[in-house]
Amino acid sequence: MAVTKIIEVVGRSSESSDAAVKSALAEATKNLHGVKALDVVSIGLRGENLDEWGAHVRISFLVDSVDG
Repeated sequence: MAVTKIIEVVGRSSESSDAAVKSALAEATKNLHGVKALDVVSIGLRGENLDEWGAHVRISFLVDSVDG
């Protein structure tokens, strides 16, 4: 039986909201494998001039099975 875990991360980009989402995924997949889904929770602008996109995302990935 497969078990998945869900984490929440925030990606940032000065280019676009899509780039912020891709940034979050790229950083997460440096340490995760078996990513099965990504859900965008929220998108927003931040910074003094509101010129930085932020993307709050939930990433679902498979949990490694450890046979004892």
